[in-house]
Amino acid sequence: MKALDRKLLRDLRQLRGQTAAIALVLVAGIATLVMSLTAYRALHDTRAQFYGEYRFAEVFARVVRAPWPLLEDLRRLPGVQRAEGRVVAGVNLEVAGFDDAVNGLVVSLPDARQGGLNQLFLREGRLPDPLRANEVVLGEAFAQAHGLHPGDRFAAILNGRRQTLEITGIGLSPEFVYQIRPGDAFPDHLRYGVVWMQREPLAAAFDLDGAFNDLVLVLEHGALEADVIARVDALLAPYGGLGAHGRELQTSHRFLDEELGQLQVMVRLFSSVFLGVAAFLLNIVIGRLVNTQREQIAVLKAFGYRRFEVGRHYAALVGLMVFAGLPPGVLAGAWLGRGMADMYADFFRFPYLDWSLDPGVLGLATAFALAVAVLGTATGLYRAFALSPAEGMRPESPPPFRRSLLERLGFYRWLDPAARMVLRTLARRPLRTSLSVLGIGLACGILVMSRFQDAAINEMIEVQLGFAQRDDLAVTFTEVRPARAALELASIPGVAAVEPFRQAPVILRHGHRSHRLALLGLPREGDLKRLLGPALAPLPLPAEGLVVTDYLAGMLGVQPGDELQVEFLDGRRETVPLTVRALSHEYLGVGAYLELGALQRLRGEQDSLSGAWLRLEPGARAAVVKALRERPGVAAASDRAAMIEGFRSTMAEVIVIFTLVATAMAAAIAVGVVYNSARISLSERSRELASLRVLGYTRAEVRGLMLGELFTLAGLALLPGFALGYGLCALLVLGFESELYRIPLAVSPAGLGTAGLVVLAATAGSALLVRRRLDRLDLIAVLKTKD
Repeated sequence: MKALDRKLLRDLRQLRGQTAAIALVLVAGIATLVMSLTAYRALHDTRAQFYGEYRFAEVFARVVRAPWPLLEDLRRLPGVQRAEGRVVAGVNLEVAGFDDAVNGLVVSLPDARQGGLNQLFLREGRLPDPLRANEVVLGEAFAQAHGLHPGDRFAAILNGRRQTLEITGIGLSPEFVYQIRPGDAFPDHLRYGVVWMQREPLAAAFDLDGAFNDLVLVLEHGALEADVIARVDALLAPYGGLGAHGRELQTSHRFLDEELGQLQVMVRLFSSVFLGVAAFLLNIVIGRLVNTQREQIAVLKAFGYRRFEVGRHYAALVGLMVFAGLPPGVLAGAWLGRGMADMYADFFRFPYLDWSLDPGVLGLATAFALAVAVLGTATGLYRAFALSPAEGMRPESPPPFRRSLLERLGFYRWLDPAARMVLRTLARRPLRTSLSVLGIGLACGILVMSRFQDAAINEMIEVQLGFAQRDDLAVTFTEVRPARAALELASIPGVAAVEPFRQAPVILRHGHRSHRLALLGLPREGDLKRLLGPALAPLPLPAEGLVVTDYLAGMLGVQPGDELQVEFLDGRRETVPLTVRALSHEYLGVGAYLELGALQRLRGEQDSLSGAWLRLEPGARAAVVKALRERPGVAAASDRAAMIEGFRSTMAEVIVIFTLVATAMAAAIAVGVVYNSARISLSERSRELASLRVLGYTRAEVRGLMLGELFTLAGLALLPGFALGYGLCALLVLGFESELYRIPLAVSPAGLGTAGLVVLAATAGSALLVRRRLDRLDLIAVLKTKD
């Protein structure tokens, strides 16, 4: 074995603790990278396969009532490969043993024999018999929530008529991978389901014989979607078309797209943070190792070893340190990625999950480790390469002596000698102290970020569903109703207050920018739906003009005082200019608001309503829900408290798992950073500490100096660590910002406290390990000179 190889093994044995600490940080970084990438690819690839195999449509359109022969005209449009008309309707459902209001969406079955669009995957059972009008396929999410299987029955109110339906199959569709009730903030599988039944009985129930009210299309390869949509809108306009759109506005696809985007943010942000921390650690370790081995490097070069050989020796040392973390990091990431993908199955309903650990991910993990090695050791390796024998033989010049600021202020007078020595050591080596504080602060910052999600979601729910939305039930009508509908709701026993609203589908245009949404008309003095302004204070609704959410204003490039062109997509389909009067702040979705009377006047309507928000008297919820279920004009009744409860119960496990994994990884980094700082400091000061022992200091006194320095560094790092954590959370907020929701920048005191405690615990653990080293310090070996 060559001399340099023996030296390599000896260095690795001596640095085994620091190597393990660096490997621990790399394991956390590589595991995060592999976890996020494999989960992303599982969702992305599974979606692509599911969409392709089950013929997910590319363009969607709603219409009031279009004659069936119009489909032939639609199929002949340039760029259209296939067009299918459907019957789609909102219904109320009744499930035995469940008393809450349940809403559903009934969709006519695609023709599987002719390769219809949005085909069903049957998890259980069979398709309905065409000769049996009451047979249906039930969506898997709703069926699992209620424990329903083929052969079970439930009731549905179809256009005011109660009908008992028999389940023949449990199915999934690419159209409802993410199943959420329109207008809801979170999915509620107990209170919203999707049902598929034969087109003929469904059309008969809703007076749509020989007609359709929903259209799905697939385009030819190379067709321009915008051109096809414009032609489709022109054909559907006479029949009450509400505007066609592509997949980007299809609810399920949008939510799945958003989740994929968040996984990409996780890959970029977390991997960058872990890469930076690991490279920082390596830079300190190798830099100080080269500094302490100056004489050895000089002797090797003096004995004829070339610079390249010496540099290769230290590069091999770095490579072994770095790649020690690669296999366990990949294995941990694969395990976490598989678990994360399985967790997504509770939210995104796929028939299967195409998860794999492909060579591309392994290549990226290896590239990550190489990047850490290069970034972290370039400076140290260059110093080892460039050091001349004469310079290395000479002891390093001591740092210049100067009185620190604390000494000049007289602060040391109140300290005992040990405390003075600790502070003097830290103050006279500001660069080393700053790097140690920065390293521990980074660990603290990552811990703060790992606790961020729980606090952010709690604030989002509190603001959106506590301050802004204050109703108990949100009632939506099957069609636009006159004002007396609100009076009828108010007459239900147990209803304390009613606030009506009017919705209208519109396209907002400003220059070349546009956005499609539902314009919401609110009563000006309303209290159940409040707009929030700066500092989350209630925002008065102006008598005229629009209030738009701040995120929508950014999308359209408008400020208060600017004018928007509002194109209505129903009724007379008029386009009117409206001035933006104010901006509101919301975390969920985007919105545009107008005073209720002003919206009704624009539409040329008198007191027309789309629904109402209800406040209930204590204990009246069950009776009111039962009364609403018996009213055929009520399409849906959303329970705010049930929505929050359902979301918390669904997300509780996810948040706990995410927090535990993130905290464990951040704690690993904290241990790695703190232990490395302690070991490096010990190796640099071992001669000084041994000298103190010879001069009569006891082991306890020497330990006090070393450990006091370590805990002082940890204490100094807490505030910068909290600031770094806040900054990392801000980056996370910016990365997750989207049209669907924005995460508030909410860093809780509990999160800061937990981060501080973990850092101090890591410091205490490192102190115990360093104490063992101190107790075994060989005074004679350390004090030997190499002259």
